[in-house]
Amino acid sequence: MRIFLRSKLHKAIVTEARLDYVGSVTIDEDLMDLADMLPFEKVLIVDNTNGTRLETYTIAGQRGSGCICINGAAAHLIRPGDEVIIMTFEAVEKPVTPTVVLLSNGNRAARKLEHPEEQEGKLESELYR
Repeated sequence: MRIFLRSKLHKAIVTEARLDYVGSVTIDEDLMDLADMLPFEKVLIVDNTNGTRLETYTIAGQRGSGCICINGAAAHLIRPGDEVIIMTFEAVEKPVTPTVVLLSNGNRAARKLEHPEEQEGKLESELYR
């Protein structure tokens, strides 16, 4: 078995960071559905703004809200306004085609890549056409 990327939300903007929360990342449930993410699923979050990488789990947020809320100790590392990539992985024998959702203003889905492997190495300006 090997671990492959299964899904990702690309260029999400953190809307809130709550240090007083027990932990996790709260994600708009519509975005979770689009990216095939489930509540309490382990995710890797990469902060494009400051380079931080961390693992946590998901909590479903209000549908249509666009919320990406970093909870608990991770709120020390990732702040509101930071641009992040949120990824899930899967242990399988052969590669799977990941679900990749490109987000735009307000954390709205701009585009869902049908063949993300063909997009590797492209500039973001090309992907967001």
